[in-house]
Amino acid sequence: MSPQATRPPPIARPFNSPLECGLRMLFVLAASKATPCDLQRLIVYDYLMVHSGDVEGPVSLHPAVPFRGGEMLVKRDVLKAGLDQMFSKELLEKRFDAGGISYCGTALTTAFVGLMANPYSEALRWRARWVVERFSPLSDHELTTFMDENLGRWGAEFDRYTALNDLEL
Repeated sequence: MSPQATRPPPIARPFNSPLECGLRMLFVLAASKATPCDLQRLIVYDYLMVHSGDVEGPVSLHPAVPFRGGEMLVKRDVLKAGLDQMFSKELLEKRFDAGGISYCGTALTTAFVGLMANPYSEALRWRARWVVERFSPLSDHELTTFMDENLGRWGAEFDRYTALNDLEL
């Protein structure tokens, strides 16, 4: 028996997979109305869209989990892979300039996102618009500062809950 025959099949991981992250970014890029965004801004937008309740926005799209701020550290490669998947299908545009690589929605981005008509897609569409309206006025430096000042707090409520449970009264 070959070593491949004894390996279990790969586990499908739809949550935060490159495909899911890439699709979420299509909603953001459609909401950005052809304004280019670099990878770091898209990583931040993805976090803020999924965990909008952390920043006094709409109810978070996904449940709050402990230490969710750590997502920012692992999203870069997954999100980049998702953007590359969407680019390979011509659903977004890459721009290269002195500042590096940026991503931009196109007419096809908007048309594709418009075809999605289920409750989750509507929630994404609404939150993507909210994120872009709320955070696009911030410079890259201001956005980074905002995230640096707040990221450690998000998910820490679970630490407080655990500490309260450990108290002996």
